[in-house]
Amino acid sequence: MAEVQEKGTISIHTENIFPIIKKFLYSDHEIFLRELVSNAVDATQKLRKLTSLGEYDGETGDVKIEVSFDKKKKTITVSDKGIGMTGEEIKKYINQIAFSGAAEFVEKFKDKTDAKDIIGKFGLGFYSSFMVADNVEIISRSYKVGADEGAKWVCDGSTAFELSATKKKTRGTDVILHINKDSEEFLDEWKLKGILEKYCKFLPVEIKFGTKEESIDDGVDADGKPKQKKITVDRIINNPAPLWIKAPADLKDEDYLNFYKELYPFSEDPLFWIHLNVDYPFNLTGVLYFPKVKNDFEMQKNKIQLYSRQVFITDEVKDVVPDFLMMLHGVLDSPDIPLNVSRSYLQSDASVKKISQHITKKVADKLAELFKKDRKDFEKKWDDINIFVKYGIISDEKFYDRAKDFALLKNVEGNYFTFDEYKEKVKASQTDKDSNVVFLYASDAGKQDSFIQAAKTKSYDVLLLDGILDNHFINTLEQKLEKVQIKRVDSETADKLIDKDEKMESVLSDEEKEQVKGVFEKAIANKNMTVTVESLSPEDLPVVITMSEFMRRMKDMSKMGGGGYSFMGTMPDNYNVAINGNHTIVQKILKAEEEQKTKLAKQAYDLALLSQNMLTGADLTNFIKRSVELVS
Repeated sequence: MAEVQEKGTISIHTENIFPIIKKFLYSDHEIFLRELVSNAVDATQKLRKLTSLGEYDGETGDVKIEVSFDKKKKTITVSDKGIGMTGEEIKKYINQIAFSGAAEFVEKFKDKTDAKDIIGKFGLGFYSSFMVADNVEIISRSYKVGADEGAKWVCDGSTAFELSATKKKTRGTDVILHINKDSEEFLDEWKLKGILEKYCKFLPVEIKFGTKEESIDDGVDADGKPKQKKITVDRIINNPAPLWIKAPADLKDEDYLNFYKELYPFSEDPLFWIHLNVDYPFNLTGVLYFPKVKNDFEMQKNKIQLYSRQVFITDEVKDVVPDFLMMLHGVLDSPDIPLNVSRSYLQSDASVKKISQHITKKVADKLAELFKKDRKDFEKKWDDINIFVKYGIISDEKFYDRAKDFALLKNVEGNYFTFDEYKEKVKASQTDKDSNVVFLYASDAGKQDSFIQAAKTKSYDVLLLDGILDNHFINTLEQKLEKVQIKRVDSETADKLIDKDEKMESVLSDEEKEQVKGVFEKAIANKNMTVTVESLSPEDLPVVITMSEFMRRMKDMSKMGGGGYSFMGTMPDNYNVAINGNHTIVQKILKAEEEQKTKLAKQAYDLALLSQNMLTGADLTNFIKRSVELVS
């Protein structure tokens, strides 16, 4: 064993620094491996830089990093062939700089619960080793020194250390962790492999973790058939040159799709993607993919991965990516975001805000480009992407300004229109007496078919707005589009949906109207149903049940948890029952015997309920019996 040349203590104010670090980092203790491998990458990159500048003219050789473990000795070792350190540099970087950062960390954050989130800001990466190790050794040889000249540093997690000379054949640094009893779970191949693949999958230096067998061609056998043999090769667990660091001009669609499969092996192919490459006023690279999203708004968050210089940080990117784009997939990489960051840092940092705004702009620009380039193809994709666009329109003023020219409305016939195109299409027939253009829509084409058909007989067009976000989207459109009102097709009778002051002449006198109203109120016997007698077309239904646009919209917002509308959820449903005074059934009711009047009125009312799936239980049973009687 080499003679100890120096023993000492690191001069800091807090003696019990390691228990505090362990306490703060306990939930994230697997990051020790990320920190050590990141340090090894830095050392390797520095050697490459010195070589490129002509400041190191030795052989660089194979510079891959190796992570290994020994279950019997209970050690984990991270080895690199980077620039290495002399004994004096170990004292400087490990004993002074990093430990002074540790002391500052403890003083500032010992009473705060989120201290683990900002540990990287204090140069504590190396000292995360002591979360899992009782004892840590550093064996290093600098690129500056001759063969076999090395230095060895040993620390047991106290402020005491030993530094000695040692022989080391190769340039670089080995960090050896003697794992403590509580952390023996890390002495497992699959555990370590999983951590490396999570945090180090795209680091820019090859990382070796054990070996694996591969089959290679080995000529042909006696029958001329190809032979193969197995060989043992290094298991490289990372891709040092991921797609996002390459120039878009050098990439094909196939490259983007293959990278998507590398990120999300079991997902459908994405619809399209955006390659980000910004170097001013901040640094940002990455690729964002638009996946196919179903209309159930099951937001698959945590799908975008955030990196800093190809080191994985997190897949919780809420404050980096606008909320409406959280369903996108892909990778963002920015050296302007430190490795360990708190939520409060992300929320307040100016660079992060600029990155978020830039992503919004790039997404809008890409969608506008696709729309202009191939309108028909864009329409085919609309059902998959409209949830992104509508969410953006609802939540982001600047995105609305960009999206209003390519966002689409779809009618029940399956035709697509921009906002301006649709307003122009319907204004001739759907402008009310106050010069408002009225957009009619269905939220369930099947259930509302009778109302859709009634609207069509008036030459009205009906939009299909049946998405989970459409209640909010409709409110936003009404606020944004000048002189536009939006009404659900079953919120009024067809004549009243677009109030033009054009009234059909009634075949009933005022006295007969009151009589009909009284008969229906008696038959319905429900205080939540407001009965009116209207002069509609004889071809229209005898009874139409509607809920006012305001009441229905408030109740829908309440179901979705809309702020301020929660009280609506406790209120009973109030409906309008419009009796078509010009229908032949009403004439029949007026002429019928008293008992028969109520029965016919009830039958007509139940037919209206049935058409909207509102007739259930005993009421449905009675309706069937009554129908049989009337037919008989």
